[in-house]
Amino acid sequence: MTAAATALSVELIDVHKHYGTFHALKAVNLSVREGEKVVVCGPSGSGKSTMIRCINRLEAHDGGTIRVNGVELTDAVKRIDAVRSEVGMVFQQFNLFPHRTVLDNCTLAPRLIRGLSKSGAEDLAMKFLHRVRIPEQALKYPNQLSGGQQQRVAIARALCMNPKVMLFDEPTSALDPEMVREVLDTMISLAEEGMTMICVTHEMSFARRVADRLVFMEAGQIVEEGGPEQMFTAPVQDRTRAFFNQIQH
Repeated sequence: MTAAATALSVELIDVHKHYGTFHALKAVNLSVREGEKVVVCGPSGSGKSTMIRCINRLEAHDGGTIRVNGVELTDAVKRIDAVRSEVGMVFQQFNLFPHRTVLDNCTLAPRLIRGLSKSGAEDLAMKFLHRVRIPEQALKYPNQLSGGQQQRVAIARALCMNPKVMLFDEPTSALDPEMVREVLDTMISLAEEGMTMICVTHEMSFARRVADRLVFMEAGQIVEEGGPEQMFTAPVQDRTRAFFNQIQH
């Protein structure tokens, strides 16, 4: 991350989220600067996915403040739309439209939301399909692709909106092991180009290589955060140490 990349891109202040009586997020505070790569890790059920789903209002937080690129998320539709137009999200499941071609999947949002012409949206889509190294799949349907290819289409689709922030919610967890590498390679190249990224993942080799900062969560709280080397080799909290010892053995 360059010294100039100092503006806050995402900010969570004392954020809470409940599902009925279950307190999923408890006073979460997190700041992510432009160009920063943050990897969120922790055991299942720790609130990782809930936190990043709150960042683009796929889940509504119950308390505290969330700002994305200076826009505070509220119930106001205009604010939600403003945030979502600048935030790309890649899910565990690929969430592609099965009845549309790869090209159609990638051009839909730029045409509907950005107002691009059909040819302009297709040019943009092909640029990013080249970017994720599957331009030859443009006229196929999702069920004709491997899982790794479908996830790369999902990344290209998100990039077609020229987002300022990319959110990844365990993007490789639904893939066969041999397909994980191709998706991680795509994410690594995005990171190297300076994209602001918040990524929930169990891929610790990716985290060690790419992350500016690791955030460890448990029971709806951020327990500890720090640079990769510190978190892997000398975490401060006992719970963090136990987690990293377990995943490295």
